[in-house]
Amino acid sequence: MPPAPVVTAVWAMVGIGVGIAVQMINRRLARIESLTPGSGPVCRWGPVIVAGLVFALLGWRLGAEPLLLIRSLWAAVLVQVLFFDAEHRLILNLVLLPAAVAAVALSPFTPGLGWRSALIAGVVAGLAFLIIAGLGALAFRAEAMGMGDVKLAAVIGLLLGVTYTAPALLAGMILAGLAAAVLLVLRRRGRRDTIAYGPFMCVGALAWLVLEGISR
Repeated sequence: MPPAPVVTAVWAMVGIGVGIAVQMINRRLARIESLTPGSGPVCRWGPVIVAGLVFALLGWRLGAEPLLLIRSLWAAVLVQVLFFDAEHRLILNLVLLPAAVAAVALSPFTPGLGWRSALIAGVVAGLAFLIIAGLGALAFRAEAMGMGDVKLAAVIGLLLGVTYTAPALLAGMILAGLAAAVLLVLRRRGRRDTIAYGPFMCVGALAWLVLEGISR
C-alpha cells in the first residue's frame, strides 16, 4: 500500500479535478434550469477548494482502499449540492435520484453499513425532515424548509446509515441556526426570512464522512 502522504497528495489532486468538474456541471445544470450561472469567486473556486480539501482528508484517513472510492463519490455529490443550493436555492432531483439509487446499490459493499441500515436511515431522515418542514410551515405560515431539503436528508440517510445520519444532520442544523443568528444580528436577514439549509446539511455530512463516517 502506498504511504499515507502519497495517497493524500494524489487524492487531493483528484479532488481538485472533481471540483473543476462540479463547477462545470453546476454551470450546465443552471442553464438547463434556466438559471443564471454564478460568476463570483465562491462559485469559481469554492467547489475546487472544498473538493480538494475533502478528498485530501479522505485519502489521509482511509488510504488506498475501496472505501476511499465510495466515500469520495458521496463527497463529490455533496459538494455539488452544497454549492448549487447555496447559489440558486435549489436541490435537483436530477442529482438526488441517481445518488439515492447508487447509495442503495453500494450499501452492501460499504463496511459497517448494509442496505437495511441505509434504507431505514433514509426513510426515517426523510420523514423527520418532512415533519419539520410541515411544522415550520404551520408556525411561520410560509415555506420554512423546502422539499429539496427533505429529499436531501433522505439521501444523506442512505449514505451514512442509522448510526451516523442523526449526528451529521444535527450538526448541519446547528450550523444553519448559527448562521441564521449571525445574519439576524448583522441585519442581513429578518426574523421571517429563511436560509438555504441544504449547504449546511451537506457540510455536516461531509464532516461525518471525513471525521467519523461509516466504520472501516
